[in-house]
Amino acid sequence: MSTFREDGAATLEWVASYLERVRDFPVLSQVAPGDIRAALPAAPPLRAEPFAEILSDLDAVLMPGMTHWQSPRYFAYFATTASEPGILAELLIAGLNQVGILWRSSPALQELEEVSLDWLRQLVGLPEEMHGQIEEAASVSTLTALAAARHARPQSRAVVCSEHAHSSIDKAARLLELDLRKIPGDEHFALRPELLDLTDACAVVATIGTTSSAAVDPVAAVADRCAAEGVWLHVDAAYAGSAAVCPELRGHFVGWERADSIVVNPHKWLFVPQGCSVLWTRRPDDVRNAFDLVPEYLRVSDDVTSLSQYSQVLGRGFRGLKLWAVLRCHGQEGLQALIREHVRLAALFEGWVRDEPGWDVCADRFFSLVCFRHDGTDEENAEIMRRANASGEVFLSHTKLNGRYVLRLAVGNARTTEDDVRLAWDVLRREAAAL
Repeated sequence: MSTFREDGAATLEWVASYLERVRDFPVLSQVAPGDIRAALPAAPPLRAEPFAEILSDLDAVLMPGMTHWQSPRYFAYFATTASEPGILAELLIAGLNQVGILWRSSPALQELEEVSLDWLRQLVGLPEEMHGQIEEAASVSTLTALAAARHARPQSRAVVCSEHAHSSIDKAARLLELDLRKIPGDEHFALRPELLDLTDACAVVATIGTTSSAAVDPVAAVADRCAAEGVWLHVDAAYAGSAAVCPELRGHFVGWERADSIVVNPHKWLFVPQGCSVLWTRRPDDVRNAFDLVPEYLRVSDDVTSLSQYSQVLGRGFRGLKLWAVLRCHGQEGLQALIREHVRLAALFEGWVRDEPGWDVCADRFFSLVCFRHDGTDEENAEIMRRANASGEVFLSHTKLNGRYVLRLAVGNARTTEDDVRLAWDVLRREAAAL
């Protein structure tokens, strides 16, 4: 039997090799539903197996079923990167296996999370008063914020947002038994503050970087209305919030410092591995009031508030370690350089689309997402995307804007180069011509 060190070295070598050759794989998995399950044993093993067999089956059985989010040619949804410092930090997190149910159960977990979030707060230009915590996903962060809003104003049972807000708002409203009130967007797909109806509202959700088109809601105007009516303002900046590390992009974030809560996902565009969503709030006492429940077996004499008192989740993982590692190993300048390059590449692609007869840009580009379509029917555009994705060379996704089928190219992988973006454009034009 091999040792832990031997298996660890082999695993690290496997990951390093994978990242070096990730361009060689079809970006979108080409298997049919059930193929991977059929290739796996139906019953658990009777006897222990060596870890080397895991790596062998990873190559032979599981890799065909992988959609490669680490690929520099992944342009669907919002592209992500688990950067090398974050990957190594995940190994440390698993090895240390800290459980932050209380401050005393892992003082390093809590205090490193607090420091890392304060560093990030400074990098994106938010005020000192913001209290931060890390959750698993933006959906959890948003649910937490809206639960606090409901608890702070229990007689008001409505949440108001744009028609272009993320579906996590719908789910949160359903779970919290709140009425969801959606209002139409403007010609730029942004929320129209003059249409806000705050009757019986406990919260408004504004978005900086909507999922469909990365539209920017007028947060300052929404904040004025919320402040006048005493309504909680939650800002969803899950994708675009990381861009605020670049001072020249801060103009898109005017007013977000006035929000009662903000969500930013470092696992989307800050090169942290999946499972790192930051929730900041100006009203930590209201968040704590909504969630603070300490049973007798967790009562201690420590004069400190545990992060678990601000969330539904008790068993917190050591997520702050991977954020800390990425912030340290990239630094402010490194993060800014990557985000600026992604914005540049998106602008380049947008220019190619605008200059090509028969193609149209369908929404304003604020960050690194381009929404576009080929002249023709929705069915033809869907077929262009299907053929491009089936080629394995790239992976894109779509949305609907003004009732039309629209293609989306999102640049956000740290390894994406101009050649990768050019390849995507060549593939799309090739498939359009083939129709």
